[in-house]
Amino acid sequence: MSIRLIMITALVLCGGIFSAFAEEPSVFPYGSIPETKPDVPLSKAMQRVYDGPYTGIDNARNELFTNFKYTPLKGFDYHGHDGTVSRRDATKVIRANGKYYVWYTHRQTPTPPNYDGGANETIPSRDWDLSEIWYATSDDGFTWEEQGVAVKRMKKPHAGWRSVSTPDILVWKGKYYLYYQAYLLMPGSRLSSATNGDDCPVSVSESDSPDGPWIPSNKIVVENGPPGSWDQYVIHDPYPLVYNGQIYLYYKGEMGGDPAVRAQGLAIADHPLGPFKKHPQNPVINSGHETSLFPFKTGIAALVSRHGLEHNTIQYSPDGVNFDVAAITGLMPIAPAAYVADAFTDTRDGRGITWGICHFRNLKRDEGKSHSMLARFDCDLSLDVNDVEMKETDIFNDPDIYFKFKLSETQRERIQNTVPQKSH
Repeated sequence: MSIRLIMITALVLCGGIFSAFAEEPSVFPYGSIPETKPDVPLSKAMQRVYDGPYTGIDNARNELFTNFKYTPLKGFDYHGHDGTVSRRDATKVIRANGKYYVWYTHRQTPTPPNYDGGANETIPSRDWDLSEIWYATSDDGFTWEEQGVAVKRMKKPHAGWRSVSTPDILVWKGKYYLYYQAYLLMPGSRLSSATNGDDCPVSVSESDSPDGPWIPSNKIVVENGPPGSWDQYVIHDPYPLVYNGQIYLYYKGEMGGDPAVRAQGLAIADHPLGPFKKHPQNPVINSGHETSLFPFKTGIAALVSRHGLEHNTIQYSPDGVNFDVAAITGLMPIAPAAYVADAFTDTRDGRGITWGICHFRNLKRDEGKSHSMLARFDCDLSLDVNDVEMKETDIFNDPDIYFKFKLSETQRERIQNTVPQKSH
C-alpha cells in the first residue's frame, strides 16, 4: 500500500471518528440558565422555561414571580373584633387629589353573621350580607382615614336592596364608576335549593368625584348567563380595566360541583354602563376566587389564588383573553386589590404592581364572631423595581403556622383505624 493511500485511509477513518463525536448530543450548560434557548435536546420541563408567551428564565429574573409581605393597617376600628363590624373585598387602590383611595365592603350589624339559618332583616346570613360600600383615604398606604359610606343599599325592588358588596373602581373620561354585586336575595338562601347562586348581578354607581356623591344606575350591567351556561347562577367580583380602548370587566363564575368549580370570565363594553358583551371564549381563566389583574407590558397579568387547578399562580395573557401560568408562588393575598397606577390609561407598556390591600376572613368564626379585616400586602411584580428579597423561594415559617393545619377528628379516626393491631 502506498504512503498516499495510507494517508487517505487515515484521514477517512479520522473523519468518521470526528463525525461520530460531532453527532454526540451536547448537554445543558452548567451555571445560570441561559437567556436564550440552547440548541440541545430539552425535556418538556425545560422547554416550558423558554416557550411560554411570558418567560422569566428563573425566579430571580422573572418579573412575574414574587413572594408577598403583609402589614396590619392603621386607622380602622373593628369594635373589639366582636363580629359586628367587618371590612373586606377592597377595590383597586387609585391615586386622586394627592392621596390614595380605596373602597370596600363594610358590614356593621347588631350581631355577627348567623350561618345556620337564623338570619333575618337585621341579622346577616354571611359576612357580606346587609352590607354597604364604604371608602377610606391615605397619604402613605399604611395609615388610613375612613370617610364613610359611598354606596348605600338600594330601595326595593332595585338590585342591591338586600346588600351591596365586593366593589371595584373604574376611572373613565374624567368620571368614576363603582361596580358591585347587587343582592336581590339573602346570600346563601339558595344553597340548599335546586338552583344555586346568590342572585347578585353586577350593577354600577357613578360620580364626578372619588368623594361622591355616587348616583346608582339601578341597572344590571352584567347579567347571569343563560340556563345551562357556566355562569348561569353567579356573577361575582367585577373587576374593570381599560384595554384596547374598551372596558374589560373580569368576573368570577361558579360552575357547580362539590367542591364548587370557580373560574374567571370577561365582559367587554365601550361605555361604563354597557352594553357588556361576554367573550365567546369564557371562562378565560380556569381557576381563582377574587382575581386581581393589571396591565403588564403589552398584555394583562393576573393573581390567581385559592381555587382551581392553577391556584396560587401568577398568569399572563398577551391579549387579555388567553392566559398562561408565568409563575407559581405561595401565601398569596386573599382578595388582592393592588395599586394599579396604569389601570385606566390603555397602556401598551404596563409597568406592574408593588402593593395593595387584601383581607383576612373568618376571624373568630369558631367563637361565633365571624368577620374580616383589611390588611396591606407588598410584592415585586414591577418592571421598575428589583427587590431581591421578594424573589426568595426558600421561605421559613414558624412551625406553629404549619401545626394550625392539623388533622381533623375524622382524619385522625381514619388513620387510627388503619393502624395494625398488636398480636398476642
